[in-house]
Amino acid sequence: MTHPLSALGVGHTLISVVPVIVGIYSFARHRGIQAGTRSGQLYLVGVLLSVLTSFGLSSSGRFNAGHALGILALLTLVAALAIPQIHRLGRARRYLSQLAFTFSFFLLLVPGINETLTRLPVSRPLAAGPDSPIVRAALATWVVIFVLGALAQCCLTRLQRRRTQPI
Repeated sequence: MTHPLSALGVGHTLISVVPVIVGIYSFARHRGIQAGTRSGQLYLVGVLLSVLTSFGLSSSGRFNAGHALGILALLTLVAALAIPQIHRLGRARRYLSQLAFTFSFFLLLVPGINETLTRLPVSRPLAAGPDSPIVRAALATWVVIFVLGALAQCCLTRLQRRRTQPI
């Protein structure tokens, strides 16, 4: 039996789709999420609203792992915004800030993957719960995508930095 979505659940889902779409757009267009772009600002607002609306949702009626991941995503975004101001980090600032933005995107989709697989298709969801093999496999795949994506971003950032440095 599927769990019906409340009005808050539907609103949260619609809000949560925005930073996912904007994040994918930012990765494709800018090679990462950048706070100074319109898409980066929309991403930041979308994640904040997504996390805030998640606090009203809980199948157990109390604080859960999804809430913890939301808080961690917000803290990661704070770090992503603060890192460029820490001059002692030198050239690593650019890499660390982008890694933090990418990690926030990763965290955003962890509960999303679980919820999607345990709710869709509505008539017969693909997974029975978070311990289901399909959820575990999807999350393991997501970890691999995150690691490979983060490595690719570091390489692209390094190439971009080399192109802009004077000879």
